[in-house]
Amino acid sequence: MSFKLRTEQQYSASNKSSAVSQKWTLFLCLACFCGGMLFTNRLWSLPEPKGLTRTTTAIEAEKLKLISEGCGSIALHQKEVLPDSKDIDGEVHKTHNAIHTLDKTISSLEMELAAAKATQESILSGSPQSEDSKKSSSSRKRKYLMVVGINTAFSSRKRRDSVRATWMPTGGCSATSGGILDRAIEAEDQKHGDFLRLDHVEGYLELSAKTKIYFATAVALWDADFYVKVDDDVHVNIATLGETLVRHRKKPRVYIGCMKSGPVLNQKGVRYHEPEYWKFGEAGNKYFRHATGQLYAISHDLASYISVNQHVLHKFANEDVSLGSWFIGLDVDHIDDRRLCCGTPPDCEWKAQAGNICIASFDWTCSGICRSADRIKEVHRRCGEGANAVWTAKF
Repeated sequence: MSFKLRTEQQYSASNKSSAVSQKWTLFLCLACFCGGMLFTNRLWSLPEPKGLTRTTTAIEAEKLKLISEGCGSIALHQKEVLPDSKDIDGEVHKTHNAIHTLDKTISSLEMELAAAKATQESILSGSPQSEDSKKSSSSRKRKYLMVVGINTAFSSRKRRDSVRATWMPTGGCSATSGGILDRAIEAEDQKHGDFLRLDHVEGYLELSAKTKIYFATAVALWDADFYVKVDDDVHVNIATLGETLVRHRKKPRVYIGCMKSGPVLNQKGVRYHEPEYWKFGEAGNKYFRHATGQLYAISHDLASYISVNQHVLHKFANEDVSLGSWFIGLDVDHIDDRRLCCGTPPDCEWKAQAGNICIASFDWTCSGICRSADRIKEVHRRCGEGANAVWTAKF
């Protein structure tokens, strides 16, 4: 019995000791857990790279502020610090202005490139230019009173030399490109530098096409008030021509020359035969009024009209008739100036002595100066306006 009682007492004491031991064990576990969390949080921080020092600003410290609540909970509070709205608006405005300026620069470059391409295409193919491209290209060109084109042929070397030696001291392709005629023209051009080579095949029946290409090319290359065409066997007083054209400068569409209206020739084999004579009515009818082909001048607007519409302008056999037909339906001022068709001496000489200097002189029987290569020097000496006339003229 005594043994049994001791055993029960021992069992009771053992139970009490076990209960106390479990409480301490739980407490120690919680304490170790909290201690471990604190110790771990202090040690789990990334080391700074060697050689770099980092200064924590007040704003960063505010962002990374840690607040501990109890052992098991850690809350991270981040305060967003936004820049001033005025600063944002200012930067956005500056960026917008920079982009707008860049867009304007790109647009300007694109317009200049388009204008240059349009001008090049107009020269090469004769296609019309837009108004913007014409304004852009013309603004970069020098303004002239007149552009004078001397119509010549491959075989007219002596005529050209006589013109260079008299009234024009300074300043096409053949059917057999690269042949002896082309090489001769290239050598002459290298010596004098006064040729305008046209994309054109030479031939008497191609004179209308040559005239059209000349005006289209000239108006694309030079900005002038007037464009003049003259044959290489005609004597011209340049200063007198300029003074005459100046008087018509304010007129928008001017066609100047010695106006005529000859018969339409329907007989084959004769000079100036017109294959399309039937378009002018019954046999024996006359042409409409048009300038004789030895020399005429047209204003800038008419030259531009030819350039834009050259692909649809009809070509008759005679180039002076073709030019007149292109203007017959337009509101054009026809100027008939007989000083553009004076005769050779003594006709032009008498007029010069009377103070009425001729603009152009030639022989009607030859449609130019007969034997011009030999005689033009005499015409120039007797009917010329003087060596200093060009430099003293008031244009």
